Formats: sequence, structure tokens, C-alpha cells
Amino acid sequence: MDESVALFTRRLEKLGASTFTEVGDRPPSWLFSGAAEMSPRKVAICSKKSTGASRILLSGHVDTVHEPDSPFRELTIAADKKTALGPGCVDMKGGLVIAVAALEALEACGIPCIWSFIFSTDEETGSYAAERFLREQAKLHDVGLALEPAMADGGLVIERPGSGQFFIEATGNPAHVGRDFKSGVSAIDAISRAIPPISALAAPDEGLIVSVGIIKGGTATNIVPDSAKAWGNMRFSKREQGEAAVRGIQSACKAVAGKATIDVQATLNRPAKPTTDGTMVLANLARAVAEDLGQKLPFGKTGGVCEGNNLQAEGLPTIDTLGVRGGGLHTPQEWIDLSSLVERCQLLAILLSRLSERPFQEWSKN
Repeated sequence: MDESVALFTRRLEKLGASTFTEVGDRPPSWLFSGAAEMSPRKVAICSKKSTGASRILLSGHVDTVHEPDSPFRELTIAADKKTALGPGCVDMKGGLVIAVAALEALEACGIPCIWSFIFSTDEETGSYAAERFLREQAKLHDVGLALEPAMADGGLVIERPGSGQFFIEATGNPAHVGRDFKSGVSAIDAISRAIPPISALAAPDEGLIVSVGIIKGGTATNIVPDSAKAWGNMRFSKREQGEAAVRGIQSACKAVAGKATIDVQATLNRPAKPTTDGTMVLANLARAVAEDLGQKLPFGKTGGVCEGNNLQAEGLPTIDTLGVRGGGLHTPQEWIDLSSLVERCQLLAILLSRLSERPFQEWSKN
């Protein structure tokens, strides 16, 4: 990741940008089961001062969900040269490439533009390192443009839910299954009793999802397990729903604990991103650019979350799917439509140019 950040920031520094790099905040210790994942990540911010009318914040992440030692490591271009297969090619190295190229094109054309570009390295695990910097930068800019991949139809996402993580840890009493079974208290039994009522909290038609995704516990089949852990994810359309879900998880665990002890930890790290007036002004401006280029730019919603959630929560109008087209996100079949590199770069460059012509507040009055 450090190498990727260095490649992009060097290109931006050639445009006259200055780079600020700092280690971000550490994520909660309970969030991951592996110690390596708990290490704090770096955040880099490139900024270019100029005479543009709108202060523009671009946001992108260099991390992927693919493990560095997995067999899915290389970018492979198809024989017809229309697509390529590779880890992070669409989510979101392709978006970073077109953004840097768009800024280089503006510089080559002599078009002034005030921008900052924040590169995060932990978006896929919640942006805990980047969150503080995202909040700070949001307050210094007029609009936010994030480079998440486009929807399947090439469209923009204009509404996202919020997201949170939770962790359940049950502690019981170990005992030999054959000799002393009655004195044992199974942590696995306790956590298993808690999962059905927790799962029942989900109300997807009302915008609330609660899902347990990982369970670990026990050491041997002939020992009553004294430890069990579970990790889960929440999605919510309003923060109040997320807060209520956390209380529901705590109540469910307390009700079924029996002789075991169950502790709950939770964080609502991604605020919901509803459609706002500012977002629609920015989205319609992007659509107008697309139409001038002979492209279509439909609007849609998704259950996914990204750093655009964090930016807009600070009051920054943000559109966050200006990246390339492709598919197979988060799988070993991740692919990119290579033609979208040029198309989306053109769209982004002209959007940046138009935002630089007039203050965003004036676009909002149209």
C-alpha cells in the first residue's frame, strides 16, 4: 500500500501539490482477530493551491480485501483488450488512476483548480485510521468526489445506509467433558442462544440489517468451552436505528447468558448518507457533463458504504461512485472495463473544470 500511495503522490507533486502523511488512529482492539490487522495505517493528503472557484476534495483508498499472499495478485488483460482481471482493479485502483490523470489533464490545459486528494489505507476495514482526516478535510472544502467504482449500469449512487460493527464475547467455565461435565459452563452454548434473537432484530424493509458473520470458540471436543466470540455487521438508514440495534444486541445477550458472562462492544463508524439537496446539485452537474459527452449517468441506491458517508456527515456535498466500471468486487473474479478508464476520466476532468469555473454555491442556486 505504501508503494501505491508513493506512486500516486509523486505524480501529484509534479503538479505542484504538497503531501502530508501521518499515521492514523488505531481501530478498536476487538475489531479483528489477527494482531496484524490492528496495526494503525498511514493516511496521505496531497493539496494544490490555485485560483479555482470551488475547493474540491477527492477521496480514494489504496487497500483491497485481497490478502497479499493470495494467488490472486496480478493484473491480467483479456485477449480482446476489453477487460482486465486483478485485485483492486475496479475497487479502486482504476478510480485512483483516472483521478490523477484528470488532474494532470487540467494542469496540461492550464485550467486552475483548487483541490486536495486524500489517500486512505483502511477503507475496507472501516476507515478508522482515516476518519479523523476525512472529517477535518471535509470542513475545508466545498464539494467531495470519491472514486468508488460505478454501479453496474455506470450510474451514480446518491443514497447509502450507515454501517456499524459489533463484537460479542462469551465467557464460561472450562471442565473435562467426561469427568466434570456438570461444573462446566459452555460459552459456545451461551453465544449460540444469543444469535437467533440478534438476527431477529433485522428489518431490511425498514432499512435495518443485523448480521453475525464470524463465530469462534472452544479448544477441543472433550473440554467444555469457556470462551466464544462472534463478530457482526449492521446497516441502518438512520443512526437511531443503529443505536437501537446495539441496545437490542445487549439485551439479547443479557437475557440468554445464564451462568455465562457475555460482553458486547459496538461502533457505528459509517454514518448514513441520505440524498440531500447539495448531493443532488452535484449529481445533476455530473449528469450534465456525462450527457455532453454522449454518456448516460443514471442515479441509484446501494446497501454498500464508503468514505463518502463520512465526508457527507460533516456537511460536505459528496458523490462517491465516479470511478470506473467493472464487477466481481471483493472476489477473485474482480474485473475492470478498460474502456471506462477513458470515459470516466473525461467525465471527471470536465466536472472538475466546471466546478472550478464557479463557486459551488452558485451552482446550487440554478
